[in-house]
Amino acid sequence: MTGNGAGMAVAGRGLRRDAVGLREVLFQSITDMAPGAAIAASIPAGVAFAGGALPLAVLFALVASLFTAWAISQLAKEIPAAGSLAAYAARGLHPAAGFLVAWAYVMVGWLVAPLVLLQLGFTTAATLNAESGWPASLWWPWSILGMLIVFAVGYFGIRASARMGTILGVFEIAVFAVMAVLLVVHAGGHNTLSVFTTKYTPAGQYHGLPGVIAGSVFTTLAFLGFESAAPLAEEARNPRRTVQLAVLLSTVLIGALYVFTTYAIDVAFGPAGFSKFTTGTTSASWEGVARALYGLFWVLVFFAIINSTLANSNAGVNVASRTSFAMGRIRAFPPLLARVSERHRSPVAAVAAGSVISLAVMLGLGFGYDPGTAFGMIGTALVILLVGIYLVVNLACIGYFARRAHGFSLVSHLLVPVIGVAAFIPAWLAGAGIKAPGLSFIAPLTPPYSYMGPAAAIWMILGTIYLGYLYLRQPQRVADVGLIHLDTEPAAEPATAGQP
Repeated sequence: MTGNGAGMAVAGRGLRRDAVGLREVLFQSITDMAPGAAIAASIPAGVAFAGGALPLAVLFALVASLFTAWAISQLAKEIPAAGSLAAYAARGLHPAAGFLVAWAYVMVGWLVAPLVLLQLGFTTAATLNAESGWPASLWWPWSILGMLIVFAVGYFGIRASARMGTILGVFEIAVFAVMAVLLVVHAGGHNTLSVFTTKYTPAGQYHGLPGVIAGSVFTTLAFLGFESAAPLAEEARNPRRTVQLAVLLSTVLIGALYVFTTYAIDVAFGPAGFSKFTTGTTSASWEGVARALYGLFWVLVFFAIINSTLANSNAGVNVASRTSFAMGRIRAFPPLLARVSERHRSPVAAVAAGSVISLAVMLGLGFGYDPGTAFGMIGTALVILLVGIYLVVNLACIGYFARRAHGFSLVSHLLVPVIGVAAFIPAWLAGAGIKAPGLSFIAPLTPPYSYMGPAAAIWMILGTIYLGYLYLRQPQRVADVGLIHLDTEPAAEPATAGQP
């Protein structure tokens, strides 16, 4: 490492080593996938195309996601780093690619909290409005309360954050799993494996396999976040094994939950009419079905969705703060972001900065439009950025292992990431609203959702300009992006508190 490590240190101690184990790291990825919110909201987005064959579409999405999860897990085993995906891209492709991945991934973390806390706000307000007359326009107190809770947990460090994620994650999974079992029992003789065929796809343009493929593209979005165990590498016990397992297990386990719960609601609702199923609180929704069949069980479903939003925003804060910390530590980002609490060993400056930005995005878009529209806008930007990162990291897997004298596997390090790229390109195009030959199900985005593509592009252009500035003034800071992992970090306490 050039510069003997001095340029990589900033004032303050490092993150707390060996603080969390496999369970907590696993739930970091699980809660970032937000299974409760995904089951109730994200997955039904594919029903317009797949109809009653939605379980098959979810199964396709699970298989597609596993290719990228495998590629990321291979890199996680080699490069245990808080900088995670940025370090992978830097080592596998080029330090400049790593810098831009970090630039995008920090924004992803900043956007996760406002996305799901908007959902917390409008879901809580709508439910209380129906039950007690609470004004539906007063969504924002609930969103702000959620942001304050998440900030407080982030401040108290990874142990508190991981425990919260584990508890909330277990609750939301348990509620939807129990309800799915009840739905399968309710369906009785209507249980059928034909929902795993193309029999119940809607008539017309998307009947048959095209409908299943189109549905799988949209249900793939429910898997986003499986990689987020990676930024906890420096706080995990046995990080090479722990992070690798967490990335793979979260994808498989939550994918299986998605398939089972989608099957259960499909056969209980009726696959022939399942194309009418929606998100929200209507009778043709998870909450609506719970109300109709199980009375007060809907309350548990409601709390599972709320829990999911809090757990997901907590996971997003962890992603952004750890990535910011790693980049601040090498001064590729402002060194202030590497400040760590002496007591809790949490990156307090990064947590605080991210919370302020997330709050501004949430309230700015929520009041500028409405919370539902703001939710869709932020979700669009998230897909554009995060799926783009997945594409780059798949390529980084190929580049990293191809450069090694031994250990290269034709299947794991070439074929799997190539398929991962091929699987996520349609999802990226669909999220961005970019039509392409053979993908007729993609519709161009309308305003204000169409603003998110240019907004994401502007963010990345700003990052590219800043990258150019660093190359001119401090090129070593860019080169160090590929060195931000456990094996090369200086062990000594940092010096020069105010060094820029």
